[in-house]
Amino acid sequence: MSHFQVALVGNPNSGKSTFFNQLTGLRQKTGNFPGVTVDIKEGKIKLPGGRTITLIDLPGTYSMYPTASDEKIAVAALTNRNHPGYPDAVIYVADATNLEKHLLLLTQISDLGLPVICVLNFADNAAAQNIQIDVPFLTEKLGIPCVLVSARSGENLASVLFELEKLADAKPKLPPQKPFYQFSDLENQVVEAVRLNLGIENPYLALLTAHHHEWLPHLSPDERLTVAAIVETKNFQSLRNQVDETLDRFEKFTPIIRNGVKTPPPFPTTATDKIDNVLTHRFFGPFIFAAVMLLIFQAIYDWSTVPMDFIESVFTKFGNFLQNTLPSGWLTDLLTDGVLAGLSGILVFVPQIFILFLLITILEEVGYMARVVFMFDKMMRRFGMNGRSVVSLISGSACAVPAIMATRTIGNWRERLVTVMVTPFISCSARIPVYAVLIGLAVPAVKIWGVFGLQSLVFGWMYLLGVLAAFGAGWVMKKILRSRETSFLAIELPVYRMPHWRNVWLTVGEKTGSFVFNAGKIILIISIILWAMASFGPGEALEKAEANATQLAQNQQLDSLATTDLIAAEKLEASWAGVLGKAIEPAIRPLGYDWKIGIALITSFAAREVFVGTMSTIYSIGSSKDDEKLLREKMRTATFSDNGRPVYTLATALSLLVFYALAMQCMSTMAVVRRETGSWKWPIVQFFVMGAMAWVGAWVVYSLFS
Repeated sequence: MSHFQVALVGNPNSGKSTFFNQLTGLRQKTGNFPGVTVDIKEGKIKLPGGRTITLIDLPGTYSMYPTASDEKIAVAALTNRNHPGYPDAVIYVADATNLEKHLLLLTQISDLGLPVICVLNFADNAAAQNIQIDVPFLTEKLGIPCVLVSARSGENLASVLFELEKLADAKPKLPPQKPFYQFSDLENQVVEAVRLNLGIENPYLALLTAHHHEWLPHLSPDERLTVAAIVETKNFQSLRNQVDETLDRFEKFTPIIRNGVKTPPPFPTTATDKIDNVLTHRFFGPFIFAAVMLLIFQAIYDWSTVPMDFIESVFTKFGNFLQNTLPSGWLTDLLTDGVLAGLSGILVFVPQIFILFLLITILEEVGYMARVVFMFDKMMRRFGMNGRSVVSLISGSACAVPAIMATRTIGNWRERLVTVMVTPFISCSARIPVYAVLIGLAVPAVKIWGVFGLQSLVFGWMYLLGVLAAFGAGWVMKKILRSRETSFLAIELPVYRMPHWRNVWLTVGEKTGSFVFNAGKIILIISIILWAMASFGPGEALEKAEANATQLAQNQQLDSLATTDLIAAEKLEASWAGVLGKAIEPAIRPLGYDWKIGIALITSFAAREVFVGTMSTIYSIGSSKDDEKLLREKMRTATFSDNGRPVYTLATALSLLVFYALAMQCMSTMAVVRRETGSWKWPIVQFFVMGAMAWVGAWVVYSLFS
């Protein structure tokens, strides 16, 4: 039995992702098409007859005339039979409560000759609004099987599977309708010329090829030149014909919708309107948004305390168990002081990362994030961006990599480039472990007005610093970069809905798991390297350091524990790690940092969250074997080797916070910027500019508080 592949297609805000999760559940994975950086979800569906088929969730798009990069991915997949995402059939998801706006793309896909099932989603909302849908009428007039479902509750999903099975088994379906769109004389001439020269069978596919020949990836250079010559010879005006086609399609399917969907008279104001009057208020809206963000920061700290303490205790007990069970030697040291110390330094912050993803996902599910885009559009334009940039900036609080990919929804090249360049300023989840350690080290755990914790306020200020830096950099880039393109915001504001909790948990689980495993691989490698660098040194440097420390301990009559501490500290300073840290210490000493912090700064360029794992590794090797001491306690006792002064003063901690808030310390982000901009020019500029801002900002803060 041949493999059967189905594409899930629909407009943004049609409930497509929820529908995908309902059908596939945990039988899904995330990947990429060749040459594409946008995540594509793929899942397996078992049909009633026992056959398993593949479902691919293509990026949301409004029509076959895309205006953003991620929309082009969907169009490229639907117009190329050799594309890995080209489907045998299409499930088209449309909002049943707003059907007229969702049928443009459906009729275009139908004209491509692809078998289609139209899923009318939000049946529960339609019933609540007393919207009556004549499904058999729509099926007959559209010539497409239509099924009324609720992706949230799973209502009527069995009917979708039944229709899919008929398509998969190639059973007779409705008689083919004539194309929805009738070509003009000029379009007929262009279509025939393209079909003859490129061997394209479907007329509408030939027309789309004429429209998109400049960017369709499957066209060869010769084919691109051929179509370009046809377009120029026929004086084919692409934009004008797109508008004419869109208007013609609406004229044809709008009467069908009005006869097949009965809606009650509109109320003066709906519940959504009443909520929007408050949440999107010109004056109060931004303050409400700021309060929501502050509550998120407060939750990250308060809700995570118990699970973080539990994880810390588990790692401590496991480390003691290994040390007491395994024979002493380099392998045991590697496991306890290298691998375990590094992993524990990052995994302990998983609760905070999980809470951040959870709350952001809930805001997206209820429809609030779309309002944020609308509310801040005018303001964002002052800084070289637009309302859609807000989505990337807020997504950047989770991870800059997908946030930069999300800029593909921005059509204007300058606004997109500015957003790409400034998004790394937003404090991502990788910075959370660094903030948590340093804030817990330097800021007292007290309440202001008995409500807001001082630590959570400082945490919020670090996010605010990143936002201010992003806006400042955006304003400068707006002045430097010039663009003749005009941009506008076109966004659909969905009605407020309760979150679909299964969708929330799947999304949060996927993002948190991705963060943990991706960070874990990096940390494991760096922890092993750090352990090796801290355990070995040039020549006989370690042996000499141990001998000197032993003699010094005898002269000072230190006890066994203090002697062990001194020997470990002297050996670490003489190791390769100490050599590397001391090499860069002159450049970072003005910021209040010692050579140990220098090691952490270097390893953090692999990923910011490695800072905590690095410090855990360094201080577990460079101190006594009393594993009951936590990382913060070890850092509190750290002193400069030349003057004995404490390293981690308030000034140093705040300086480090500012450095990590502003510096570009993520190789993955730089790689994504290179892919999205098509050049190493922009990530290199980004790296040095952000690095300079971080150094100057950290120096100013250290000077003010020291």
